[in-house]
Amino acid sequence: MIDSDKSPFTHLTSTTPPEAMSESIWVDVVHRMDEVYNELLQHEVDLEQKNYALEESQQFIFSVLASMSDLLVVCDRHEMIEEVNQALIDFTGKREDELKGISLLSLFGESESFAAVKHVIARLATEPAHDLEFQFLTRDGGTTPVTLNFTPRLSGTGKLLGIVITGRPIGELHRAYHALRETHDELKRTQQQLLQSEKMASLGRLVAGVAHELNNPISFVLGNVHAMRRYTTRFKQYLDAMHAGVSHVSLATLREQLRIDHILSDLAPLLDGAIEGAERTRDIVDGLKRFSATDRNENVKFNMTEIIERSVHWVTRATPAKFRVKIRLPDDLPVTGSPGQMQQVIINLIQNAADATDHQAEPLLEVSAREENGEIIVLFRDNGPGIATDALDKMFDPFYTTKPVGKGTGLGLSISYGIIERHGGKLSVGNLQHGGAEFVLRLPRTSNS
Repeated sequence: MIDSDKSPFTHLTSTTPPEAMSESIWVDVVHRMDEVYNELLQHEVDLEQKNYALEESQQFIFSVLASMSDLLVVCDRHEMIEEVNQALIDFTGKREDELKGISLLSLFGESESFAAVKHVIARLATEPAHDLEFQFLTRDGGTTPVTLNFTPRLSGTGKLLGIVITGRPIGELHRAYHALRETHDELKRTQQQLLQSEKMASLGRLVAGVAHELNNPISFVLGNVHAMRRYTTRFKQYLDAMHAGVSHVSLATLREQLRIDHILSDLAPLLDGAIEGAERTRDIVDGLKRFSATDRNENVKFNMTEIIERSVHWVTRATPAKFRVKIRLPDDLPVTGSPGQMQQVIINLIQNAADATDHQAEPLLEVSAREENGEIIVLFRDNGPGIATDALDKMFDPFYTTKPVGKGTGLGLSISYGIIERHGGKLSVGNLQHGGAEFVLRLPRTSNS
């Protein structure tokens, strides 16, 4: 149909000659045909561009589906498979044409799963279904656990058209988790070995002081035992005379010569001294055992003041006599955790202070503590040269040390930092304005109740 406004005959009049009228009509018809042809060409170009864009989108979708490592199944509302991806094909060992058109339930390896899957699909319109575990058939005929997500395909009116199911075999995930757990356990064992090694290194530095500490009570015990051994000879001589039936006068004279009464009065102090020395030796050895042994109970309540005082006592026995430690501590600083590990931290900080002040004329370490906002804050301030600015940020890095080769492993402060963190606290370092370094130890205060 030709539009009357654009009719090729509208500009002609009755006075136009027939030849001119015929020629003009054909010119207009050809012109209109050119216009229509150009419009058709433009429509064809647009259509080709849209087809190209559609093919690109389709190719993109296919490439995404092919590269998915997760399993993908698309089925209709009757649970018949319409589409699968390469991951599912590889997983099941079946061809694409073998999978399309079969029931979704044929993928599952347990009959108990059938009812569960049907129940999930029936409720998809109202409830999402994520991370559901089912047994899938594998290419070798066995089964393996797979976690699935069900997503409904709905029409504009909310009617269920089909289901999109994505899943991931979790057998590999279980194996990866098991390997990760084994690696984590091995890391914990290695960390514990490093902790123990550093503890033994600290213990080695204390040996000289501990040996001196043990020498006094042991020497005291030995002296008392030797004295009692001499007394036994006199007792034997007196008892032999008594059993031989000598006269009372002779026996009294012998008693006076052997000083039996003096020995009897001296026995109690000798025994008390020997017991005291033995107990002191036992306490020192017990303390060494507690420090060197691997902590089994790491959640006990203890007094931080006692830990600090004991650590200072031990370290100062193994350091030069000129190294002094001043302590200003409250009587009770309650903390919960591992006393052995905490003692390792304190010993390390004190030993580091002794090393840092070694070249000072009067090396000094001041240890003080206070309670603030539910925290116990312990300060370790020495009068050494301080710490270089570029080294402050590295002080707690593993194997970093400012000590000469052979004198430090670089693990002491790193391990100490980790111990304090595990106790819920914080260990920091800085320099004092008047010179020297300051280590600040913060720990949660434990309630006395």
